[in-house]
Amino acid sequence: MLILTADDVRSLLTMLEAVDAARDAVRLLSTGGADVPLRLNLDVPEQEGHTLVMPARVPELGAFGLKVISLFTRNAARGIDAAPAHVLVLDAETGQVVALVDGVVLTQRRTGAVQGVATDALARSDARTGALLGTGSLAPAQLEAMLTVRDLDEVRVYSRDPARTAAFVDRARESLEGRHGARLVAASSATAAVEGADVVTAATPATTPVVSDSAVAPGAHVNAIGAFTPAMRELDPRLVGRAGLVVVDTPAATVEAGDLVDPIARGLLDPARIVELGAVVAGRAAGRTSDDQVTVFKCVGSAVLDVVTAQRVYAAALDRGIGQKVAL
Repeated sequence: MLILTADDVRSLLTMLEAVDAARDAVRLLSTGGADVPLRLNLDVPEQEGHTLVMPARVPELGAFGLKVISLFTRNAARGIDAAPAHVLVLDAETGQVVALVDGVVLTQRRTGAVQGVATDALARSDARTGALLGTGSLAPAQLEAMLTVRDLDEVRVYSRDPARTAAFVDRARESLEGRHGARLVAASSATAAVEGADVVTAATPATTPVVSDSAVAPGAHVNAIGAFTPAMRELDPRLVGRAGLVVVDTPAATVEAGDLVDPIARGLLDPARIVELGAVVAGRAAGRTSDDQVTVFKCVGSAVLDVVTAQRVYAAALDRGIGQKVAL
């Protein structure tokens, strides 16, 4: 079995490669080429946590495995990751475990990558200005994905903590230097970041909307990445209601994500209007139809993204001789 660390994952998978993997994953999920059972949720109330087991199989790609991710809020006080995760890669022919992959970095990159697929499919080709709301663990990959699929001149970054925003911008400038030429600026408010932006990405744990309807310009594409439960929401329901196109990574988003549950309950959004990203990628559903159309992408995540991405990482590790081999 091969052990692949967080640093291994970073070195083995560029964002462009991650976007390609995510594109294949959502396409096959939409066309019936992926087997994704319901995830298992094990509550651990005495630790204010729960653990999810998320299996998937994609025969066409030889991808087979499962992710185990825990959300333990007390871990922050312990000085350890509040969302530890690992992905087991299985041999598609024998069912044997062939790799254990760090799931924290992999989750961050695959989540950025699926946003990249959506932005590439739905944003205007001449998009030049971006907005990023949130500076947490998902944010670096979200920023990199936006810059990978669109040649943006400027990205405005906002979070509730000005010092944290400034520090994020400084780190991002350093990490992206020489790869992307966009100007990164700290915005004074969410509205200041979003107004006039061609691509907007929200990656926050918000329970009240951070992207207002009035701030989003005609022709903008909006990604909602951070809110993943019915009680969470990043988008003004009026924005979702007026969007000309609403796209999801998986149909489960319509019942799991407050960004959709709320406008549907208010009668602002007809569920029949919602289309899967994989259907757009596969050409079975229309994407953007005009330059002034507002498009929205809502992501809640799927094990198929983890398993397909982990398979790519494992294949690259074998090819390049990276990772620690262990015998069990």
